[in-house]
Amino acid sequence: MTNEQFDGYVEESFKGLPDSTKERMHNVAVLIEDCPTDEQISELGLNMGDSLFGLFEGFAQSKRLNFGAVLPDKITIFRKAILRYCSTEEEVKAKIENTLKHEIAHHFGSSEKGARKASTNN
Repeated sequence: MTNEQFDGYVEESFKGLPDSTKERMHNVAVLIEDCPTDEQISELGLNMGDSLFGLFEGFAQSKRLNFGAVLPDKITIFRKAILRYCSTEEEVKAKIENTLKHEIAHHFGSSEKGARKASTNN
């Protein structure tokens, strides 16, 4: 799968979100990277061989104070981990969609358990 195809699936997944979800998202950028940085791995306490499909970095909207202009929060989707995990194009699409929903749930303030539930509900 090419990077362009993968990126297109991320865009497609984002466009497929309910309008109410997209309208509630504020000051957050969705990025695609091949792999997490060494710093991200270290901060999360991951071990060699652990898979990270996505990551939310920033302040959850539920905990955010109105303190003016700030850099956007980030949701990063990690291409190589998803491609290693999935065997088919349909699995890639589903994993991207679930990962995006999971990280958006964190953006809205959900715990890991709550984000897991949000990413599996349709």
